[in-house]
Amino acid sequence: MIYEVSEAGETMRIELHEVGEGVYDLSVAGETVRVDAAKSGRTIYSVIEDGRQFEAMVEERGAHGFDILVSGRLFHLEAVDERSRLLVEQARTASEGPQTVESEMPGKIVKVHLTVGSEVREGDGVVVVEAMKMENEIRSPIDGVLKELPVAEGQTVETGEVLFVVEPPPPGE
Repeated sequence: MIYEVSEAGETMRIELHEVGEGVYDLSVAGETVRVDAAKSGRTIYSVIEDGRQFEAMVEERGAHGFDILVSGRLFHLEAVDERSRLLVEQARTASEGPQTVESEMPGKIVKVHLTVGSEVREGDGVVVVEAMKMENEIRSPIDGVLKELPVAEGQTVETGEVLFVVEPPPPGE
C-alpha cells in the first residue's frame, strides 16, 4: 500500500508491504527497512526496527487516514490510490471565492457529515462517495461555511455533479 505521510507541513510518499504476520517492509525515499509490529493495546502498537523498540499510538482518521504518535512526534498517514489522489487533488484546487467541489467520477453518496451553514476547516470531511467499491471521503478545500449541499445519503451522482460549495470567510476574519 502506498501512503502519503505529512509532518510539520512536509509530505512524503512511503510504501508498506506486509511480508509476514506483523512484519512489514517500509520504503521511504528509496530506502527499505523491515519493521515488526504487534498491537499491545486498543490503539497502541509495539514496534521493533533495527533492534530498537518503541511504541506508537495509532488513531484512524476517516476511511483512509491515520494519525500516528511516535516519540512525541505526530504523523498523519493517508492511503493513496489513483482514485483517491484525483479526488483529493480536485478538492485542494482552492482559489479565491466560493469553492465548488464536484464528483470526479460516478458514484453513490454513502455519508453526509455536515449540513448547510456548518463551519468547515480545510481538510474536514464533508461527504463520502462510494465509487468502484471504494469509499472516498471528500474534504473541504478551504476554511469557510458550507453554503450548498445538493446531495443526500443514498443518492447517485455523475461525474461533474456538484457535491457541495464552501464559501470562505470575509476578508479580515
